[in-house]
Formats: sequence, C-alpha cells, structure tokens
Amino acid sequence: MLPVCRSACITPVSISCIKAASIDCSPQSMPIKIVKFLHTPPSMKTLMKVMPSPRKVCFSASAVWIVSWVFSSSDMFKATAVAEPEGFQVTAVPTKPIEGQKTGTSGLRKKVKVFQEPNYLANWIQALFNSLPEEDVKGTSLVLGGDGRYFNKEAAQIIMKIAAGNGVSRILVGREGILSTPAVSAIIRRRKAQGGFIMSASHNPGGPKNDWGIKYNYKSGQPAPESITDAIYGNTLSVSAINMADIPDIDLSSLGVTTFGSFTVEVIDPVPDYLELLESIFDFDLIKSLMNRPDFRFKFDAMHAVTGAYARPIFVDALGAPEDCIMNGIPKEDFGGGHPDPNLTYAEELVTEMFGPDAPDFGAASDGDGDRNMILGNHFFITPSDSVAMIAANAQQAIPYFKDGPKGLARSMPTSGALDRVAAKLSLPFFEVPTGWKFFGNLMDSGKLSICGEESFGTGSDHIREKDGIWAVLAWLSIVADKNRGKVAGDTLTSVADIAKEHWAKFGRNFFSRYDYEECESTGANKMVEHLRGIISSSKPGTTYGNYTLHLADDFMYTDPVDGSVATKQGIRFIFTDGSRIIFRLSGTGSAGATVRLYVEQYEPEVSKHGLDAQEALKPLIDLALSLSKLEHFTGRTKPTVIT
Repeated sequence: MLPVCRSACITPVSISCIKAASIDCSPQSMPIKIVKFLHTPPSMKTLMKVMPSPRKVCFSASAVWIVSWVFSSSDMFKATAVAEPEGFQVTAVPTKPIEGQKTGTSGLRKKVKVFQEPNYLANWIQALFNSLPEEDVKGTSLVLGGDGRYFNKEAAQIIMKIAAGNGVSRILVGREGILSTPAVSAIIRRRKAQGGFIMSASHNPGGPKNDWGIKYNYKSGQPAPESITDAIYGNTLSVSAINMADIPDIDLSSLGVTTFGSFTVEVIDPVPDYLELLESIFDFDLIKSLMNRPDFRFKFDAMHAVTGAYARPIFVDALGAPEDCIMNGIPKEDFGGGHPDPNLTYAEELVTEMFGPDAPDFGAASDGDGDRNMILGNHFFITPSDSVAMIAANAQQAIPYFKDGPKGLARSMPTSGALDRVAAKLSLPFFEVPTGWKFFGNLMDSGKLSICGEESFGTGSDHIREKDGIWAVLAWLSIVADKNRGKVAGDTLTSVADIAKEHWAKFGRNFFSRYDYEECESTGANKMVEHLRGIISSSKPGTTYGNYTLHLADDFMYTDPVDGSVATKQGIRFIFTDGSRIIFRLSGTGSAGATVRLYVEQYEPEVSKHGLDAQEALKPLIDLALSLSKLEHFTGRTKPTVIT
C-alpha cells in the first residue's frame, strides 16, 4: 500500500487516468466516487500533488479509472470528472442558473461587467451545447470570431475550452479573434462547419464600461432559429455543470494549428475565405475600372471596427483604390471611443466629408461587426430602404451573380415599401418578414429569395445567411461602374444621386424616416406599447386621423411560408388608405433599457415632389405618430437620440 500525501490547500479536482486495483480509505476519510475508464495515467509525482485527503491507494495494471473526491460535508467548490475526449481532462464545473440570459433577435447582449461575472458567459455557452442535438456537437467543427471589441479575447478562450469539453473536435478561429459576422457565415458554409459563435454587440459601443454580446449561427450560416434560442434560454434556467477542458490558452496572434489529442484549434486569416466568395459574386475588373478613374473618388469608414481588417485587402489590394480611401481602418477594442453605427449621427466624420466642399463621389461605412452599411453620394444620402430597392432593380445588369435575375425579394416589416414596387415591376415573389435576419434564412434555403434588406442599414443576398456591409458597398460600386461603362475622361459620370433620382422617376419615391429613442426606461416604454394596443383594439377601417384614413391597424404577425412557424407581436402598425404607414417597435439590440423605434413612411408618385427633404415631407405623419402614441408622456423624451 502506498501512502498518499495530504494537500489540504488544493481545491478538489478530478484525477484522470488512475490505474487502481483497489482503493482503501480510512473510516475518517471522505467518500470516493469512481467515475469512468480513461487513458494513460499521470506520473506518481503529479498524482500525489493533487490528492486532496489522506488515504491509501493500491495500484495495479488491471483497470483504468477516473476518480473524483467529493466533499460530503463542505460548501467548498466541487468539480467532478466526466467522460473525456482523448488527450486532455474535462471537469464538470458546478454552477447555478443565472437570471436574465434570454436570447434576443441578435443573441445575448449585456454590459461587459455582466459577462465578466463568474460563470455568466460559461453558463450560456454550456446551455447552448445542452440545447443542440448530439450530432451537432460531438466530433464537429465550429467557427469562432468577433468584431475585436473588449473582452473578446478572454471570451474566446472560455468558449474554446467549453467546446472541447463538450466533444467538439475542431475550432476555426480568426487571428486575434477577428472575424466579421458575414465572414463567419461564409466560413461556416464554405468549410462545412456545423455552426459558429460570433462575439459582438454589433453596432453598440465597446470597451470595459460598454457592451458585449454573443450569438450562435447554425449549419447553413444563419442566426440560430427560435427553436434553438428558446431552448438555450430554457437550459440557462436549469444548467448545473459546465464541461470545461483542461487545456492551456491558445495563442490567437499567429496562424496555425494546435492539437490536444482529439481537439484541434486552427487560427485562420479572417480575409481569404470571404474575399474569394466576393470575387465569385462581383465583377472585380469592372469595379477596378471605376476605382482607377481620375475623376472618381471613394471613401470607406471602417469606424475602427471589424471591417478595418478587410478594407485594405479588398478595396486597396484587390480593387486598386488608393490607401487614403480608408478612414478609421484599425480595429480597436473600444472602436476608438466611437459608436460603430453607420448612420448620419454616429458616422459624423464621413458625413462631414461627404457633405463638405470637394466631397468624394462615393462614401460608405460599416458597423462594429461588419454586417451593416451606409451609402452616400456627393452631398447625397441613400436610405437603407431605398438602397435595397435600388440594388434589386439593377442587380441583373450590374452583378454577375444575378445574371439570371433574382429569385425573389424580401424586406423586414418596418422597412419602406420601395422594394415591394420593384418586386411588382419585375414580377418577382415578394415577402414581408419580422425584424431579424433569421427570418430570411428559410426563404433563402428553400430557393425563394435572393436579395433582402432591413431599414436598420442591413442589406444582403443568399450568398450567405447574414446581412453583409461590404457586399452592399460592392453592389453599389458595381451599379455605379455599370452606369459609367464606356465613358472616357471628360465625360460626365452618372452619380449616386443620378441613380437614385432615375429610380424614383420609374418607381415613385417612398419618403421614410426612423426615430430612435435609445435607453428609455422599460416600464414607460412598455406602457406606451400597451396604450397603442388599446387603440388598435378599438380602431376600425375608415377611422380618420387628421388627414389620414385608416386602412389597417394591427400588431404584426408572420407565418413562415416554408415551415409554418408563427411569430407574433412583431410591431404596431397603422396603415392608411394612401399607403402611408406609422410603425412602433421596441428593439432588443441594446444592452440596457429599451429602445423605442418609430417609423414613418409616405409614398409620393409625383416627380416634382421627389426632391423634398424627407423630414419636411413626413412632418404631418410624424406629428400624428407622436400624438397618437403619447410618446413624450410615457417615456419623458422630447426628442429622438437618432434620426435616420
């Protein structure tokens, strides 16, 4: 019998690979739990260091076991060994459910300090693995990346260890943890991974005192469907143990492969997979001919976010744009102290240049994780609702990927009806879905949808299953380049503004604006919504509101035409007989409070009125919306945070 030394200061841990024919404990010793057969035993020196209590153990070669010591009369942290992959130890770390881990439209978002609380992130990750079928976890490959914000690198190490502990065989992670959301979707599809984690709070600010987020994309690269996100939330309410692999942190700064037995981590360049996909969609030579023109100037604002890692390889190296076309091109953990939301308020530096003297011909910006975009011409702003409509109207002519024409078009419910008119003119199937890119995925997978967009600066196609900021920029550059084919130096170029005005003349203009009231007190915001639902219940078609006659008032409900799933309470709608609309939604994309979004839209077929300022054209409708909702009364807000 071999005595084993006391190590009272050591937290009880699982001991892998003990060859034992018998285990002899004194009556005073703590109980021993024999768990499972494993593999090669540790050295005796290592074994003696980790034994937490005095006892005698007899060794032989007749059996191989995992043994965990369980403290029967202690409130100390306990860890129990679990069935393990080859080459490393896995410990079931005890935990308790944590409130507030409901997954929203774009994953789980909270302040950084919340995710830094003990087991907060780990609980959610384990709950996700508990929610997936075994065949979607064991032996699979997953993608991991994010927007470069604060806490991503620490979070990546936690995620990889839990993935290994749950039987995942391979992780593809971007260098420095960097992968844009579109790139994650592209890599999942291109490399046939089973899914992927995206570490991002999208367009929300970053840094120690700001936001962090996590979401999971499924096997076709799409955001996890509600069946999975609902299951994740359910499992966060019951999670009791986190399967954590005992492996060292991975060096994310260098490309290469690291292997621990049956688990492999490959650090990949974030650009090539995504760039090769874009090259298969667009005519890069056509875009390059535009970039090389001496009478064309281009600006791209990466907002110190993830597209800074892609801007130079794509716009400069592949398309020949000058180095100085890129603004704020270095990704930073706090986005340079800015708010990486590509709109007229937060992309102020780019907007100032595009509306200043000697403005460039084309300007664009993307957000924190690279899935949103803003398009500007010289002293001209393209609304996101118009952008997707104009891309759809010109796609077959300007973009090789759509040479046979789009299969169908779709927009989120709050997005203006400009796209509807393109679909009708081109005799294409059209779909109106709730806000959330995941609602487009089923339509794409079933071959019903090619181009889609949201008014929240999201545009994309079925090349991936996420909105794609750089894709939208390249789509617009393709349209501008196509409109200027054959023009030589000295010819007047067709501008972004010219393309928009030509489109309005053909389809009519949908004046559109969105008012965002960010971080409102939740109670007041919810009371406002209930007030509006009360108005809906008592309203009938034909009811007049000032100069507007009601056609329909409801709380938008969507039935998926592919799988029949139903999404309810997706936004309060007031639709009038002239096609004007007022819509109210509470957004779930922030990490604190509630964001009230007000959308107003009015269709104008008369060309002579297309040049009106949107706020001027929409003022009567905006006034009606504010009066109808009693927004100031319920929220205390006298003006919006952002106007789009």
